[in-house]
Amino acid sequence: MKILIINASVRSERSYSRKLTQLFVENWKTKCPSDIFTYRETGIDSIPNIDEGWIAGAFKKTPDRTEENRKALQLSDELIKELKEHDVYVIGVPMYNWSIPSGLKAYIDQIMRINETWKFRSGVPDGDYVGLLENKKAFILSTRGDTGYGENEKNGHVNFQTTYLKHILGIMGITDTTIFSLDNEEFGGEIFENSKNEIFNAIHSIA
Repeated sequence: MKILIINASVRSERSYSRKLTQLFVENWKTKCPSDIFTYRETGIDSIPNIDEGWIAGAFKKTPDRTEENRKALQLSDELIKELKEHDVYVIGVPMYNWSIPSGLKAYIDQIMRINETWKFRSGVPDGDYVGLLENKKAFILSTRGDTGYGENEKNGHVNFQTTYLKHILGIMGITDTTIFSLDNEEFGGEIFENSKNEIFNAIHSIA
């Protein structure tokens, strides 16, 4: 299998989301040593935002695109090809201001391409989306300063991190998604150590 690791933190050694993806890789390798890993950076190495030229190219049919259109979509084409070639996606993502880092949002904008990763079922804009990434599995490894971000929990109404990512993945056809969230980072001490032990053990248990 081919596993794509997507890191989104702007921090390096001090990033706990990176520690989670590293732990995931180490655990997976002990069980599936022949599998292949690819790393995609969206935090430290920035992903360009889409612009007017990107939009002009993305919404043209392939035969009608000019050289300028194709150039504007070059990175997007590369990222989508990468997605299609991999079986499992592992997204290491910290919560920034109740949402995701801007670099990861830029990455999502690059890969959310009509007739590439999703389409309208009827062929016209009617809100009925069909995902084009089939037979894929995703893991979201999130880190958050506080706790209680689950559905109907105290901070659930401001969780624009994992809920957003799960929704976006679903539109692209990735409905088999597992979420591990390391909470309480801002509190530190015993409460954070307990959270780390719980999530580390959960990642170790992945078959």
